[in-house]
Amino acid sequence: MTAHDSTAAADFLKRCIAFLDESVTPFHAVKAMASRLEQAGFNQLHESEHWQLSPGNKYYVCRNDSSIIAFVYGTEDPLESGLRMIGAHTDSPCLKVKPQPDLHQQGYAQLGVEIYGGVLLNPWFDRDLSLAGRVSFSDKDQQLQSALVDFKRAVATIPSLAIHLDRGVNDKRSVNPQTDMPPLLCLSEAAISFEDLLRAELLAAQSDLDIDKILDFEISCYDCQGAAQIGLHGDFLASARLDNLLSCFIGLESMLQAGSEQSTLLVCNDHEEVGSASACGAQGPMLASFLERIWPEINPREQIISRSLMISADNAHGIHPNFPNKHDGNHGPKLNAGPVIKINANQRYASNSETSGLFKLLAEELPVQTFVTRADMGCGSTIGPITATEIGVRTVDVGVPTFGMHSIRELAGSEDCYTLHRIFNRFLDRQRV
Repeated sequence: MTAHDSTAAADFLKRCIAFLDESVTPFHAVKAMASRLEQAGFNQLHESEHWQLSPGNKYYVCRNDSSIIAFVYGTEDPLESGLRMIGAHTDSPCLKVKPQPDLHQQGYAQLGVEIYGGVLLNPWFDRDLSLAGRVSFSDKDQQLQSALVDFKRAVATIPSLAIHLDRGVNDKRSVNPQTDMPPLLCLSEAAISFEDLLRAELLAAQSDLDIDKILDFEISCYDCQGAAQIGLHGDFLASARLDNLLSCFIGLESMLQAGSEQSTLLVCNDHEEVGSASACGAQGPMLASFLERIWPEINPREQIISRSLMISADNAHGIHPNFPNKHDGNHGPKLNAGPVIKINANQRYASNSETSGLFKLLAEELPVQTFVTRADMGCGSTIGPITATEIGVRTVDVGVPTFGMHSIRELAGSEDCYTLHRIFNRFLDRQRV
């Protein structure tokens, strides 16, 4: 890597860390992405309004405040060059506050929580936790409003049970999500009204809000420890929500730098961690509806899709030095050895020999790895197969190799992020794939 590339990679990582710290929930991630798109000249579209898009312009649209599509309408005819698409997801496994969360036990105020996605539960104990999400409320005119909230400080924790009271904990520790996971808020003689806490926090941050009554909320716990470059030589990026905000950020940065000739698109869906079956998930109609509004006639739209390619970006499993037998011997991706093409014969990933080959062509001299799960183990999935099924677009599944996936704090290689970004840049500006 040249000195110029090293400087660019370091700046890229700083921006990535800032984005990760800002994006504490899918709502905040979409807000952060929308802000960066607007600063780069993207115009917001609203699904409830009439659209009149023209080549040479840039647009974005949000759904549910938690999914976003960014689109560069290229000046080149998409019937010739197709559409270059990058897909990722905004959600991460976490603890979500229940609708009626107020708990009071043994003189302590606590919160009832439920598990969102495939959370690795043990690492959530003994962490400094904050709260963030979206709140829906009525104003004085009885109109529905909503606002984002972020406590931005440690307001909760989930204490472990001392080893003296659970001598076998290091042999086998099972976690009951109903009884073991309620976060501790404070000492209190009675339960604390969570709705009152939300109202106070909202008004402290936005004093001009007209709040008559809190109606509902979608609030998640998150780790207060910020993202950081760590390791003896700065080899690693450690953060919450790397799966899959890392891919969202890399795709966003590449969209911001894309030229105006090729038509390009970034879609970041919510709800991937719970199956994608929602109005704003990859299995929902958001992307298909968007494409239909851009090209309403089916024949040219299908021609464009047939000439298009989707890169589905979602973190991959790096080979863990303490658990190498959890990987196939020939397919153990290493951190900082390049992004990973993910393959599965049963279509849990959408890659095939053609799309994988195209990705390798794009990479050229840059390092690329391949992941296949062991034949005696199950395999996760991504938005890739879902989007390919819903849209009919050729798709390749790739991702940055990661340790601790679905933990409260995950680990990736600090160099891999920039390598994938460079490949994305080539992909978005290449005329034919």
